Amino acid sequence: MPDPRDCHVLAAAIKTNANVIVTNNLKDFPAEYLTSFGLTAKSADDFLTDIIDLNPEQAILAFKEMVLNRRNPAMNEFEVLDCLRKSGLTDTANYLHALL
Repeated sequence: MPDPRDCHVLAAAIKTNANVIVTNNLKDFPAEYLTSFGLTAKSADDFLTDIIDLNPEQAILAFKEMVLNRRNPAMNEFEVLDCLRKSGLTDTANYLHALL
């Protein structure tokens, strides 16, 4: 591993028989190394767009519920999408926006 401080993440993934490590620190999880353990690494944005793609209707229902339960401050759908974009989840926000 390029960064030994990430070994616990790999160990947890192996121990739990995970298929994917979700991280925005992709450079420290080289694909060729992870494949030897049957793992891949994805960014949070890629992972979430994949999840949305599995069941877009359910994803929209969950998103709308999240918006309704948003407090302090309350936000509408477009404000939440903007927060997602500002947090680096651009593809996720754009995908959800296209489904609304």
